[in-house]
Amino acid sequence: MKTGNTDAISAKDSLLAMIRDGRQMTLRQQISLAARLSVPAMLAQLSTIVMEYIDASMVGRLGADDSASIGLVSSSIWLFGGVCSAVATGFSVQVAQMIGGNRDKDARSVLRQAILTCLLFSILIALAGVIISPHLPVWLGGHNAIVPGATVYFAIFMMGTPFLMLEMLAGSMLRCAGNMRVPSMLNVLMCVLDVVFNFLLIFPTRTLTLFGITFEMPGAGLGVMGAAIGTITAELVVCVLMTAYLLLREPLLNLRQDSGSFRPRRTTIVQAWNIGFPMGLQHVILCTAHIAIITIVAPLGSIAIAANAFAVTAESLCYMPGYGISDAATTLIGQSVGAGRRYLARHFATITVAMGMAVMGLMGVFLYMAAPLMMSILSPVPEVVSLGAECLRIEAFAEPLFAAAIVTYGVFVGAGDTMTPCWMNVMSMWAVRLSLAVLLVGSMGLTGVWTAMCIELCFRGSIFLIRLRSGRWLKKAKAASSPK
Repeated sequence: MKTGNTDAISAKDSLLAMIRDGRQMTLRQQISLAARLSVPAMLAQLSTIVMEYIDASMVGRLGADDSASIGLVSSSIWLFGGVCSAVATGFSVQVAQMIGGNRDKDARSVLRQAILTCLLFSILIALAGVIISPHLPVWLGGHNAIVPGATVYFAIFMMGTPFLMLEMLAGSMLRCAGNMRVPSMLNVLMCVLDVVFNFLLIFPTRTLTLFGITFEMPGAGLGVMGAAIGTITAELVVCVLMTAYLLLREPLLNLRQDSGSFRPRRTTIVQAWNIGFPMGLQHVILCTAHIAIITIVAPLGSIAIAANAFAVTAESLCYMPGYGISDAATTLIGQSVGAGRRYLARHFATITVAMGMAVMGLMGVFLYMAAPLMMSILSPVPEVVSLGAECLRIEAFAEPLFAAAIVTYGVFVGAGDTMTPCWMNVMSMWAVRLSLAVLLVGSMGLTGVWTAMCIELCFRGSIFLIRLRSGRWLKKAKAASSPK
């Protein structure tokens, strides 16, 4: 007899096969498939945030300056990571559409080309990051007390970019093939490893008492450096496991089924560019805006910098489920487009967006009620906790429309429609959030910056819903599903 877990996996695969085989799906089956893909994807995203919580909470015990040193460069790390993610997505969306069209051999060919391209690209990104690491904290306006820690933290993170890039690529490929379970499980493992490594590397050797037993706990006492090393080591282990599963065991994509060249072909690179370049450009421009916001916050002092960084980490617990549902939406739309089923793609778009808004709406309620507790977990400094909680309660009101923007963007990516959403995101961030932040920070301080964020996210979600309803993104879907 099969286990319940096996039954669930078989049901998911059977539903995905209905897309590829052109069989009719009831509304109940569509909702069931969206949920089966979304739940493990949400868990994977949440595990990433738990890892950030671990880093932030452990470093937070060291004081406001160490916390601020990480917060100062966090947006810059997101910038480089976002560019790597965009490159990986440029290839994985092609794979999703090919699988939807029952072109599995072509999908494996794209995977081979993606591995070499992404590896070379990530090495260049790592070198660039290490080169600028001594200068970046100064450019961002960090004061002398936090510059050394920020430099070390950023440099170590950038050295691990090739591991992060391959882990992103492997996870994205597995998800686009409909396998959400393995990336989810491995991301949970990464969290566990991060806890262990950080516990040993951040703090010095100390005496602990557990269940009435006192013992000596060894530790390296590396502080901020230990947090970076611990996280990168955890990512390395998961990168190896995720890539090995993809290349050796994934039923649709494992490379043991046939042979082929890893050398990138022009048509594949051009298509990856068309999908990934707008996403990469968007990440650069949006992260540049986040960095600009950091420069607005930096003059407010270490308390404001730490409160802002911790509040961003705390809020991410609420919006990461949206990104999980967005991953599921990309898979569902990509495979529907590859199968030439535009009507089904539109149905999945509506289902996933509604699901995301409902989940993040509930998370917004949780965020408002639990804001002080969430901040107190991250920092022992009362001023940081109070200011951060106030910011989180402002942001809670934006969560449903923020979900609309996140999941709708995943829908557009699955259809290969990334340029127009790119400019929508950019315009919203620069024209609305930054301008309002500059206007409000003088009179309201950090809460003014977060008020600007709340208003902008509501605006962004509204314009994304308007475009989703218009159906213009389906034009890209039609082009993508045409025979090549």
